[in-house]
Amino acid sequence: MTAYAIAHLQDADPHPDVAEYMERITSTFEPFGGRFLVHGAPPEVKEGTWPGHIVVIGFPGIDDARDWWDSPAYREIAHLRSRHIRGDIVIVAGVPEDYDPSVTAQALRTASASH
Repeated sequence: MTAYAIAHLQDADPHPDVAEYMERITSTFEPFGGRFLVHGAPPEVKEGTWPGHIVVIGFPGIDDARDWWDSPAYREIAHLRSRHIRGDIVIVAGVPEDYDPSVTAQALRTASASH
């Protein structure tokens, strides 16, 4: 099942370290089957506010995403970004192709009925 590393980045400092990070990051996630899905495109905010930018890297599975994050290659460059860009980063599993939200809704209805 596909997994994603999602970053909500804010207050980017245009620093040479950030340029180096951007030049090197692809080589850190490619061995884990990762690829950029969103990078640098300004979000079109439909509700609420969204300061900053979004980066999404897709992976074949959650273990691949975790292994990339913990890899020596990525850990070696992570500080180049984190010293100059504030943000939140999460890794999350996607849903299977046959995902049916009505099954989740039924579980929610069952759980809420017991309250």
